[in-house]
Amino acid sequence: MAETTELILGENARTLDDRYRVSLPSELVDQLAADKGACILAKEQYGCLSLWNADAWQAKQDEGVALVASKIQAGRLEGRLLEVQLLGRLLSTRQTQIKLAGRGRIVLPEGFREFLAVEPGGTVMIIGAAVCIEIWHPERWQQHIAEQMPEFRQVFDQLSA
Repeated sequence: MAETTELILGENARTLDDRYRVSLPSELVDQLAADKGACILAKEQYGCLSLWNADAWQAKQDEGVALVASKIQAGRLEGRLLEVQLLGRLLSTRQTQIKLAGRGRIVLPEGFREFLAVEPGGTVMIIGAAVCIEIWHPERWQQHIAEQMPEFRQVFDQLSA
């Protein structure tokens, strides 16, 4: 969803300060932030938040929401009320718009702090995930990468073919 063709790559450890602020590496932020530093912070999986270019994120989300709304109007989601409600709840709590402050610093909002599960003074891992920046709880990052690394060659070969 990033509008750049350059991949956002890198792995950096950072400290979460006592006000739940974290400074992101400038080389990652420069590739992500466009207009006035507006970004979308999203909950991905427990222990991981992602940071996206706001315009790109909003365009993609608006497209998906419009499609779901048209299906509801056409009666194509009859009998799927629980799924529609689940989608609404997740859309309501999954993301928030934030601004990048000076030096690429962001403040983690309250509901996102608990989701990340890192206390002030703790370390977070800042990961370039090609199209976004991810902020990980360090133990969850190690677990995730340990599970995914064996698939690296196959994923790389499939995507670069």
